[in-house]
Formats: sequence, C-alpha cells, structure tokens
Amino acid sequence: MRWACILFPQLAMDGVLRASENPEAPLALITGPSQRRVVQAITPAARDLGLRPGMTLTAAKALADGFAMAEYDEQQIQRWHRLLAAWAYRFSSHVSLHYPRALLLEVQSSMALFGPWPAFERRLRSELESMGFRHRIALAPNPAAARILANSHDGIAVADREALQQALGRMSVHRLGWAAESATALSRMGLRHVHQVLALPRATLARRFPEEVMRHLDTLLGSRALVLDCYAPPDVFDVRLELNYDVESNQALFFPLKRLVSDLAAFLAGRDSGVQRFTVHLEHRGQDDTLLPVGLLAAERDAEMLFELTRGRLEPVQLPAPVQAVRLVARDLPRFVPQSAPLFEARPQQTLPWEQLRERLRARLGDESVLELGSYPDHRPEHAWRHGAASTLQSQQPAPPRPGWLMPEPTRLSVAPSAILAGPERIESGWWDGADIRRDYFLVQTDQGQLAWVFRPVGESGPFWLHGWFA
Repeated sequence: MRWACILFPQLAMDGVLRASENPEAPLALITGPSQRRVVQAITPAARDLGLRPGMTLTAAKALADGFAMAEYDEQQIQRWHRLLAAWAYRFSSHVSLHYPRALLLEVQSSMALFGPWPAFERRLRSELESMGFRHRIALAPNPAAARILANSHDGIAVADREALQQALGRMSVHRLGWAAESATALSRMGLRHVHQVLALPRATLARRFPEEVMRHLDTLLGSRALVLDCYAPPDVFDVRLELNYDVESNQALFFPLKRLVSDLAAFLAGRDSGVQRFTVHLEHRGQDDTLLPVGLLAAERDAEMLFELTRGRLEPVQLPAPVQAVRLVARDLPRFVPQSAPLFEARPQQTLPWEQLRERLRARLGDESVLELGSYPDHRPEHAWRHGAASTLQSQQPAPPRPGWLMPEPTRLSVAPSAILAGPERIESGWWDGADIRRDYFLVQTDQGQLAWVFRPVGESGPFWLHGWFA
C-alpha cells in the first residue's frame, strides 16, 4: 500500500484568509485570556511590521497599528480539518484525521482512476490551491512515515521499504517524532541521524531507552501497523465563515459566499451527492440572522451554478444590519446523477442548458415568476394541461396523439373533410364539476392536406367541430 500525507502548516491562518479579498494585508491571529492576549500567528505582511508570534497584543499595538486581527479558534480549525477530509474522500475511501492539521490518504487503490502518482499529486495540489490552503505532500509505504516525511520533504515520494529506510536514515533524530528527552539523549551520545541509530544493536537501544522509542521506530519502518480511524462524511454540510470586519454591502459578501459554495461543491463531490435545498445565514450582532433559502428543482453540485443562484438570491436583499459572519447549511443532499452531455456541440460558449437557465431565472425573478406548461390527468382537452412551477407539474404523456395547436373554443369546421384517418375516440368526462362533455373525436384531413382534430357530440350526425390542428 501507499499512503499520502497532506500537511497543512498554516491551517488556522488559511481558514481566516479564505474570507478576505486581500490575503496580502497584514493580519494577526490572537489567542489567550482577556487579561493577556497573545499573537499566535501572523502573515508575512504583519511580520514586515515587526510582529512576531508569542508577542503580547499590547506590545504588538505599541509597535504597529496597521494590521487586522482575528481570533485563533481551535474549534474552527477542527471544522476546516473535517472539511478537507470531506474533500479528500472523493480521492480515497480510506481517509484519516489521525494527526492534527494533516490528512492521511491510502492512494494506491485510487491510482487506477486518477493516474500515476505525479499526475495524482498535481491534481491534489491544484485543488488545494484553488481552495486557498497551503500544504505539503509526501508519499510513503505506510501512513506514519508519510507524516514524518511531510515535515521535512515536501513532494517526496518513497516507493518501497528500502528507499524508506534510506530517506528516514538521513533525517535528524530531532525530526523523527520522538519525545524531546529521547532525541536529546541520542544526540548527546553522538547519534545525530537516524541511520546511526539503526546501525546499533536493537537490544542495546531497548535497554537504554523507553519502549516508545522502538515502537515508534518500528511503526515508521512498517514493521508495526498503525491503527487508524477512517473518516466518514457527515450527512449535513454546515460551515461558517467569520468576517474580519462588519460588512454592510451585498457586493462585499460575494467573495466569502463564493468560498462557502465552493466548499459545498467539494463536499458534495466527496459524498457523490448533490444538493437540492440549502440556506445561507447572514449573522448580525444582536439581531436574528437574515436567511437566504435557495431551492433547486433538481439536485446539482456545480460550484459556478450554485454560486450564481445564491448571488441571485442575495442581490435584492436589504441588509437590516452589518454582517459579521456567513454560514451555509445544507441538509437535503440527494444522490446526484449527472446528465449526459452531447458528444458534439457546435457553439457551446453561446448555449446554456435549460436546467441552468431555469434556475438562474428563478433565483433572480422569484420562484413564482418562472412557470412551465405540463400535462394534467384529465381526459377533457380543455383541462388536460396546466401552467405552474415545474416541481408541481406532473409529467404525463397521453397515449393518443393530441394536436400541438388547440383552439381556445371549438368552432364549426367550414369544409367537409376529404378523409377520416382515425377515430372515433370517445371522451366522456367532467360530470363532477358541471363541465360534462360527451364527444367522439376524429383525426381528419382537409382538401389542403391539413390534419385537423374534430369531434361530434355523441349520438349526433351533424357537422364536425374543429378543436385543434396538428403540425
């Protein structure tokens, strides 16, 4: 087996910057009690101002005042960690959150679908960059070794145990994951690299060091299995983005909203499902959330389409107060069956599938402003169709042929038909609502070659009544 480890060294900072339109601006993440606030992480621009991790907030403000602040939230870090696991689930059925701020993926069984490792790795990096998460990736025969190698060698790929032993042997004993006391003791003995430790008799090491030292070494070399809990994607998508400042304009909400919708699309791809309804919560200070319900007539998971629909819902909204955070909740996640696309399409850049056009119009004009024609289970021609929202119409195709052009009211056929092609078809219905009809319908042809749908009342032999034309 081959395991990939994806390490996120700046997960807390990346999670905050994803909601910012200017990630290059100076920003500091603050933690600690209210009596002693401390700078936990900073951006390069904040470092240029002289800020350093571990500095108190009072000292940072005395040094510079041109930087933004955000809370270093451990719970939010866990949410991003789980979101990334949901994204990775589309690439492997074995995803683990065993290590903090890292993902473990069993990738050997997925290479038949995603290609050899170099192409597979490029795809992982491309999608993570588009999501806004900095990362390091390593490949090894076991998950523990992949995690250790990701610390020191971004992009390394070790194919077998022999190559793994050589790669680990070149590492410092302080970078192998041992306890600080054990690594310091080895270094004082002159054993500064792992290959020097591996050259010693195993019994000697076992006598001088705790059992955890040999156990960890065996796990890295693959002699001892690492027990992992595999990730299972949840049935609900619930992600919240806290904004760095109060937002009073709808336009300023488009960027964080697009991030959330992209995360939703990645989550859906991992679960192999779509979304039919979701709700956007715009959170205000001291007021109830502004809710933007988004409903679709069919399950979708295309990020661009979902964002267009959400933006259409947001644009006409009048914000009652500044927005402090944006939250997206999706509970209706049905199975997604992608529609087949045509093999040849003349000018795809100028075409838009009806489903997408319908959803965009509903988002911009309202659910009740876009109607469709549909059949209705009634034998009477005047009542056999209705117009309404697509989700309320029944898809029912009558068995007998019906004309495409139905007259508003039946009129007397002015000329005698030249031939009767089909009929009679008797329709007797409507006794329950006072609009009872009893008619014998015929398909006839006129002297000009037109096909007409005509009828006579049951029991009468008079002239035909024209009710519709066939194309």
